[in-house]
Order: sequence, then C-alpha cells, then structure tokens
Amino acid sequence: MAADPGTCIGIEGGGTHTVVLSADARGRVIKRLELGPFNLKLASDARILSMLRHIRSAFGFLPSAVSLCLAGCRTAADRIRVRALAARVWPRVHCFVGNDLDSGFAAAFGRAGDGILVIGGTGSCVYGRRDGRAVKVGGWGHLLGDHGSGYWITQRTLQAALREFDRMGKSNRTLRRTLCALCLNSPDQLIDWMRHADKADVAALAGEIGADNHAVLTEAAEQLADDCAAAAKRLRIVNPIIMLSGGVLAHNRELRRLLTAKIRQRLPGTRVRQSRHESVCGALLLAGYASIIHPSPFHPHLFAVTLTELRNPRTMDIGKRSVPQLIDAMLNEEARVIPALRSNKRAIERAIRAIVAAFKRGGRLFYIGAGTSGRLGVIDASECPPTFSTSPDMVQGIIAGGVNALHSAVEAAEDDMVAGTEAARFRGVGHRDVVVGITASGSTPFVLGALDEAKYRGAKTFLLSSSKPLTTHHSPITILTGPELLTGSTRLKAGTATKLVLNMLTTISMIRLGKVVSNLMVDVKPNSEKLRARACRIVATLRGCTEEEARRRLIRSRWNVKQAAYDPKLSHRRLAC
Repeated sequence: MAADPGTCIGIEGGGTHTVVLSADARGRVIKRLELGPFNLKLASDARILSMLRHIRSAFGFLPSAVSLCLAGCRTAADRIRVRALAARVWPRVHCFVGNDLDSGFAAAFGRAGDGILVIGGTGSCVYGRRDGRAVKVGGWGHLLGDHGSGYWITQRTLQAALREFDRMGKSNRTLRRTLCALCLNSPDQLIDWMRHADKADVAALAGEIGADNHAVLTEAAEQLADDCAAAAKRLRIVNPIIMLSGGVLAHNRELRRLLTAKIRQRLPGTRVRQSRHESVCGALLLAGYASIIHPSPFHPHLFAVTLTELRNPRTMDIGKRSVPQLIDAMLNEEARVIPALRSNKRAIERAIRAIVAAFKRGGRLFYIGAGTSGRLGVIDASECPPTFSTSPDMVQGIIAGGVNALHSAVEAAEDDMVAGTEAARFRGVGHRDVVVGITASGSTPFVLGALDEAKYRGAKTFLLSSSKPLTTHHSPITILTGPELLTGSTRLKAGTATKLVLNMLTTISMIRLGKVVSNLMVDVKPNSEKLRARACRIVATLRGCTEEEARRRLIRSRWNVKQAAYDPKLSHRRLAC
C-alpha cells in the first residue's frame, strides 16, 4: 500500500456507531466511512483488528497519522492496548489514542481550548477542561447514571406512561406511539423487548416518545445543568463557555431550550452554544491539523449516483397529476419490471440450479440485505417453513441492523461492512451453502461484506441488484428496472423486481425438490383452520375422495399431507381422536 504524505485518518468509535474521516495535508476531508459500534470495553482484540483492517482497506492508502478516539478507552492500559493493535495494521505510522470525550471536546473547543462540553446522546456526560486540568461529571453508563441521555429519557418516559396506564386502566398517547414504533401489540410485550434490547435500541426511542414529554425533559435539563455547575465549581471557572453535543441535544430543540435556561440560572453570564462540528472532526484535529475543511455535500469523490438514484424523466410532473393519472403512471412503471426480468432469465436459472444443488447436499440458502431489500429477504425466508415444511434454518434471512430493522430504520446499519462480515461468520455460512446478497444500488457495504466473507468460506454467492454492481466477485443477477417514479424510492420497481426474483428462487427450487405435486403444496404445514381446509382439499383431489374422508386421513397421519394422500396403511388405521 502506497504512503500518502500529510494525510490522516481520524476514527471515533461510539456505543452506537463509528465514524471515520480522512483528510489531506491541508486538512480537507476527502472521504467518510460509517461503521457499527466500537466500544473498547466490549470489543475483543480480534474485533478491533477486523475493524481497523477494514478501515485500512476502505481508504486504500498509508496515512501519515492515525487518530483513534474510542468509547471505553479510559486508562493507560487501554491506550497501550489500542496503540499495539493499531501498529499491527499501520506499522511505523504516528498514532494518537484517546477516547470519545477527547474527540468531542476537540471538535467543540479546538486542540487547546478551555470550557465545558455537555454530551447528550445514547449516553450522557459533562466534561470540562481548564489549563490542562480535566473534570468529568456523570458518564457512568446507563445502569448507574447517564441522566439526560437518550436511554434515560426513554426509560423515564416509559415508566411514566406505564404508571398512567395502570392508574387509568386505558392506553395513553405515549404507550400507543411506543407500541407503534416497536411493532408490538400490547404493553406486556414491552417487558420482553426491554429485556433483550441493547442500550442503543432503547436510546433510539427517545426521538419517538420523549420529544414532547415536558416533565421528563425538564428533569433531564435540571440534572445536566447541575452537572455543569459542579464541573465549573471544580474547575473554578466563573463564566465558562459551554458547548452542547450529541444526537439527543442536536435533534431535540425543547431539551436544548430547557437546558440552556437551566444552565444560565445556575451560572449567570455563561455562554451556551451548540457545537458546530461533529465530534469525529476532533479526532482529526488531535492528529495534528490546525483546522478541518469539509467538502461540498456533492463532492465528486464522496458520492456516486447509481441508476436507481437517477431522476425519472417520465414522472417529473407527478405533483400536478390527478389520482387516476398517478395510478396509471405507477402501473406503467411497474410494467417495465417483467421485461427486465425476462432478459435476465439465464442468471436467475443459474442461481436456482445452485440453490437446488445446495439443498440436495444439505446446504442452506441465505438472503442478505438492508432496508427494503433485507425485509423482502426475511419475508421470503419466513414463508418457507409453513409453505414447504422446511426447517427454519434451510432458508434464512439476514438484515442489517437485526430484528429492529424489520419495522423501523436502523441508522448507518447498511454502511457497516464489518457487521456484514460478522453476520456471515456467526451464521456459520460454509462451502455447502448459497448466499444471495440483495442491494438495489449494488454497493451496500453490509451486503458486500457478508458476500465477501461467504465466498471466502467457500459458499456460492450471487448479487441481486437493480444497478450495475461495483464488484465482479459474485455472480450477478442485475435487473435494470431504471429510475423510480419517486427518485431513489427503491421499494417501488426495484422492490417489485426483488420480490419476484425471490419468489422464483425458493418456489422453483422447492418444486425441483419434489415438494409440489401438480400445482398443489403437498408439504404445507396445516397450522391454522385455513391451511387445514386447504390440506383437506389437496388430499381429496389427489385421492379422488370426499373432504370428510381426506380429513380423517389427515387426522390419522397427524396432518401430514403427503402421508395422508399416499400411505395405503392409513385406510386400516384406527381413528385416534
């Protein structure tokens, strides 16, 4: 890897996600990368090395300096550990190691500034410096502290909502919004969700249910303001500059207003401001830059427009069309999907043959995607056990962000290539399996990371996309459906094409495995009244008997449709119920 003099890579790892920036010799940001959580206390050496090697590969040059500011990096031993691991990835490269408080403070105040930083995100903390002396108030984690954080706001809001529910005996607005956000059906299900949700999942709810809870926001503001006053007293600062940072404080205007007012009550004359720079910029500053220059949002080196992101010339005026005209426009666009699929019949056929061969040798089929693509994969996989009596692990869906991403957006999950790699590894993908990566753009890092790992492990890999893929390492199934009716909304034509391809992959594979007779699902699992009625009709059709006789045979066979239809011994077996 060639060295690039004057360049630097700044890494800030947090409990929710990691942001990486690279800058040139003049401090201009030239590339950005977002990954999953990177808390030093929760990461093994293998995980850290995997993250750092992926970052090195993604940036493709040898920097002059690297700065790592990681959550949980608190002690001298922690810094020695991180520096030793970084040296294995970037040997003989200058490396600054600190924590996320260092980077957040540097972003707000510069490398040598004094003041007090209030961090309100997934967790919370007040951190101050004066003349080289540092003071931290709070930041003990969600179990012992973190008052005013996203986790704390969610917890307090839910406690208040459940108290009101118990006392009034009926649902309230907060409870209804919570159940909707989590796709739950009753308050009782909150117990299991809270037990299994991680800190970031709980904190993410603050924006949904805590944004307008005045009592909870007031309590949060008072707690954080008290911490600011304590930090100022310990540092002996009379009129400190106080900077606000973190996602909760950035996005909740009411909490910012309340906190500013409470701070000024306790510390008259104090200047309270919102930090203008995201904290990862502080990581770059700590590597030696005097300042950081951000690129334009449309910097050509940072963004590439895929086919699915182009504007559709046929729908430029849809805002002015009538409802019947809009229906026709949508149907006209969807009609373009079938021809696009027919032109890729050979690629789909190759995938089906590979899947059938994998099933016959005891292998499995994995779908891997993010957002709509991931949800479609999970849906198709979940339909196989009841439709074809397959085991749950025979066809599996993997979605970036896990189960929460099935019903709500999980920020930055699709950008985490390392998480994709680990998903394939933890699911035990091997040489007998087939993995189908689903990404409308053809470039989703989570999907590509999983496919690369699967290929390394010997699996047969396919990349299903609606744009020309960025990699040629995996067998392509490229369905060029063109620009969407709504620019970039790939749940439309691209989603339709994806659903049709997945239907073909599993349905045709199961037909080839003998799970269908004529056009009847002889391996259906009759687990509901509707399916039991269907099973009776199938057996009656195949045996040429009445549905009453078919039901008796199904009861004798314990509702095994194939056995009920073809086992001659059932005619002589005694009815057990």
